[in-house]
Amino acid sequence: MSKFQAITSLFILVFIIIFVTYKITAFSSNHSTSKNRYIQLQLLGVNDFHGQLNKYQMVSGTMTGGAEYLAAHLKKYKQENPNTLLVHAGDMVGGSPPISSQFQDEPTIEFLNLLHFDVGTPGNHELDEGVNEMKRLIHGGFNKKTGYFQGANTAYSSANIIDRKSGIPLLPPYVIKQMDGIDIGFIGVVTKETNMYVSPENRKEVEITDEVSAINRTVKILKDKGIKVIVVLAHDSAKSEKAGANSTGALVEMAPKIDDEVDVIFAGHSHEYANTVAAGKLIVQAYSNGKAFSQVNLEIDPHTKIIVKKQAKIIATSHHHIKPDEETVALLNKYRKKLGSNFNQVIGEMPEEIRRNQDANGESPLAKMIAESEREAMGVDIAFVHQGEMRKSLKKGKITVEDLYTNMPMGHSVSKLILTGDQIKLALEQQWTKDYENRLQTVGLTYDWEAKAPIGSRIVVLKDKKGQVIQPNNEYEVAVSNYLASGGDNFTAFEQGRLVESGPQVVTALIRHIQQKYPPHSLKE
Repeated sequence: MSKFQAITSLFILVFIIIFVTYKITAFSSNHSTSKNRYIQLQLLGVNDFHGQLNKYQMVSGTMTGGAEYLAAHLKKYKQENPNTLLVHAGDMVGGSPPISSQFQDEPTIEFLNLLHFDVGTPGNHELDEGVNEMKRLIHGGFNKKTGYFQGANTAYSSANIIDRKSGIPLLPPYVIKQMDGIDIGFIGVVTKETNMYVSPENRKEVEITDEVSAINRTVKILKDKGIKVIVVLAHDSAKSEKAGANSTGALVEMAPKIDDEVDVIFAGHSHEYANTVAAGKLIVQAYSNGKAFSQVNLEIDPHTKIIVKKQAKIIATSHHHIKPDEETVALLNKYRKKLGSNFNQVIGEMPEEIRRNQDANGESPLAKMIAESEREAMGVDIAFVHQGEMRKSLKKGKITVEDLYTNMPMGHSVSKLILTGDQIKLALEQQWTKDYENRLQTVGLTYDWEAKAPIGSRIVVLKDKKGQVIQPNNEYEVAVSNYLASGGDNFTAFEQGRLVESGPQVVTALIRHIQQKYPPHSLKE
């Protein structure tokens, strides 16, 4: 071999080595890219916050909750993935403690604005003070108590709150957000049971329609727009074990009927844990009151714009190893100052805890106490209280004004009605329907009932506090909340009564009762 041929062969060999090395590197790079070519989208969800800006609860042995800690966690997770959207599934306001409720829940909306929530949907409690007040909190407007409010920065959606006049959704049925070139469609709905939970006067302008029909109708619109990633924000119930098994609730039952183009459903309303898959749809719910949030991670193919992987975690807002968010602390301090010291006033001391929960007979000690305070306030012999009037048990020891406003946040007032014996019996019969049991708490009455009797015919003996049988045509003065008086919780029998007097707030009646029966320092040292 000549010297020239040797050099040529060497050159060719070097070229082959360089070429092969390049191809291997390119293949490896392309292979790695194909594995990581999916867009990583993170959805962080909250449900049923109920204005619990300054309230904390123990979960699995660790302190959780509080707006400043919820904010710290959400900001931390948002920083870890720029492709993040914050969403909520309703009841962010309503049933709130004084730091929010005394300012028409504007502080809670300010908090959501501070975190820049992207999409939300109303729950049933957003309607507690009527359609116009809900719209004011969302869009901004004037309230005689607080003045002008700028409204929410969050885009709200609801496909099944229908304006009775126009026949179209009161809010946009869907919201489209774009992340890294991918359009994501969000559809909001609220439980149809809102028709039962919200008083007729506060929902007279709207009709709450079937959730599944509203979702599927809106999914079709989004599909026609070419959107393939669809998320439902549903203020409806869901529950599962930690690993996702034994899932139950309205949304689990609805899932097979919901269009398969829906990928993820954020649940709410029942304040339960849910992280499960039903009919191919990932369903999550993160308890309530800011104790936790949902983290949903989606991998999306940028070419097909289809989700190739989805998974979720429910993350507690533990106070360990995280500092409270300073912006939120400043917001809380502003409203603590505005609230003043009156709510810190000690009004009584309880010798033992007065429990909210019902016993085996359906009796709730706290509800009985509230009923007694209503009876005293209106000077009548009979009173009724529904279980939703109070949110927590009354703790042992010193009780402040804030404690009672937090435990009883609904703002209902006491009404004196005149009902016939037949109307009283009908109200008690309405404790049972084919779908659920909703026990009333009573004072001034005793009754026997037959569990196996047909619904509507279960009350067999009904007597007043003197042991006299309640007569069908006799008239009786009774005390109830204005919520029950308007047929709330589907107790339409009370609507048939004649209103003769409006009294103080229910919480005010209870404060007076406790001050008289359990005054401060009444406990032995």
